[in-house]
Amino acid sequence: MSTLAIATAKEVFDLLHDDLRAIEREFGAYAVSSVAAITEISSYLREGGGKRLRPSLLLLSARAQNYSGHGMIRLGAVVEMVHTATLVHDDIIDAADTRRGRPSANTTWGNGKCVLAGDWLYMQAFRVALEERNFRILDLLIGLTQQMVEGELLQMEKLGFCIAESDYNTLIYRKTACLFEVSMRLGAVLAGIPKSHTNGHSSSATPSETEDHMGEYGRALGMAFQIVDDVLDLTASEEVLGKPVASDLREGKATLAVIHALEHGSEEDRQAIRTVLEDRDFHRVTHAQILGILKNHGSIEYAMNIALEYAETARNALSFLPDSDYKRALLWVPDFVVARDR
Repeated sequence: MSTLAIATAKEVFDLLHDDLRAIEREFGAYAVSSVAAITEISSYLREGGGKRLRPSLLLLSARAQNYSGHGMIRLGAVVEMVHTATLVHDDIIDAADTRRGRPSANTTWGNGKCVLAGDWLYMQAFRVALEERNFRILDLLIGLTQQMVEGELLQMEKLGFCIAESDYNTLIYRKTACLFEVSMRLGAVLAGIPKSHTNGHSSSATPSETEDHMGEYGRALGMAFQIVDDVLDLTASEEVLGKPVASDLREGKATLAVIHALEHGSEEDRQAIRTVLEDRDFHRVTHAQILGILKNHGSIEYAMNIALEYAETARNALSFLPDSDYKRALLWVPDFVVARDR
């Protein structure tokens, strides 16, 4: 290992380049069915790209613990299949027209085919994971899938309503952070810590403690990621987002900055926000008016500060790990998450 200080996305990508390419090939091979529609939809979704953040976390988790076996490639493809399945289902539920600047799959193939393609991807992910012959891996993936489905159902029940910050935290954990957490935990399971490291040091943590530390990193990082995502939904441009601005409000979702403004705003402010949540459009109250309310009460800053606190929690969770380029990359990722513009 070099002593390179991880400071840019390119350096992290270079560190994981070969592994991510292997995961991409594996994902492509697994996402083939005898039914043409499934293969076409899976291929379209895979080509949509994205940051591949979740498999990257699994790779960093495993490699930071001196694991280099094929299991991390296989499970990297598994978590990306699970993530892709959630995206196609989310687009159907939200009636989304675009995803990452392209038409969403359901606009091309229809809701029925896309629901079934998403289901197929879930089952294919479990089928591939089964090749590891490890009950802990299956337990993590089953629990993850249940959490995400429950999170989606809970969110549907809350649409159009003003919710408490505690409810918001529960929702974003189930819908986003739990997949980050499980990605990190899977890396720890594969590594089977404690082991000796190439630098001659070993972790004093037990396998269970190590998995928990890595899981805590993933959970906190995922919470930060979703909070920032929700802030960008309110503040970024459509060109940057690749989808309509303020989609959450248009869908009746109250996110952290909005919840803060509801708690600290005047009755007139609260009524304006409630109107948008209930109408699910900006006909009676404009997007600019909502942004003005959020800025007046420091609600955007409040949400970003919470994200920064989660980023710091993530970094602190790694204190037990011996130094390596992979640990330094993990320490860098929270900064990338909170500073990104899309």
